[in-house]
Amino acid sequence: MTLGARSLPGGLLVSVRSVEEAAAARSGGAAIIDVKEPMRGPLGRADAEVAAAIALRVGPTAACTLACGELAEGWQAIASHVHRIHGLLAATRGRLSAVKAGPAGMDEAEWLTAFTALAGALPSGVELVAVAYADWRTAASPAPPRLIAAAAAVGAATLLIDTFDKQGPGLFGAAPVPEVASWLEAARSAGIRVALAGRLDARECGTALALGAVIVGVRTAACAGGRMGSVEERKVAALVGTLAEAHRESVPVPPRNNHHEVDGSQNPAQSRAG
Repeated sequence: MTLGARSLPGGLLVSVRSVEEAAAARSGGAAIIDVKEPMRGPLGRADAEVAAAIALRVGPTAACTLACGELAEGWQAIASHVHRIHGLLAATRGRLSAVKAGPAGMDEAEWLTAFTALAGALPSGVELVAVAYADWRTAASPAPPRLIAAAAAVGAATLLIDTFDKQGPGLFGAAPVPEVASWLEAARSAGIRVALAGRLDARECGTALALGAVIVGVRTAACAGGRMGSVEERKVAALVGTLAEAHRESVPVPPRNNHHEVDGSQNPAQSRAG
């Protein structure tokens, strides 16, 4: 089964709960605006009217994604919720690029059944992102390596590795860096793009990018007053700068041209410019 073309750009994803937060995140340079209600869990589902208003505010200027809770809550209810938002956005410039729902409380077989059913029930052009929890024991979900294999089997294009317990130690507290790196390598080998999230601070955002994450997701680091606070433009802009610097440091410097000119007529400045 193929889930369709990848619809999400790389870069910083900021989870927002209001139109005002979406405006701040976009002004700060976020590539992806993710609609989420943090009061309702790690992937808390926002009300349809709120989600539609945010997607309309974002418009075509950035990708807009939607957190939809846990698949165990019922794929039919999630599909209905997404279609309601899709209907509210009809004839407007707003659109949903992708949705995601967590695997908490499910085994692999249950996840496969629900994930494939939801993927087939979404509006055309909306990507379904697979989710794995680094603290999978707490979430009672499949371990990331097993979920990566399952996601590859159904043709998922993007995988989010996040944390279920938002009061816990965060992604790199739930799993050491080498283990997270091994998950990314497994996903890349399967042709899956990876987003990393889970109470990442600015330094950890750089680490996530260095490990090969295509998307780095935050909320707490972008807020004044923690996860339940408000997203601030200046905090988002600082995180965008951190990722840009990490990207520059990860790009290999091309070797200098050391070939000698036969006639020796090229000056040193011209030689270096080559």
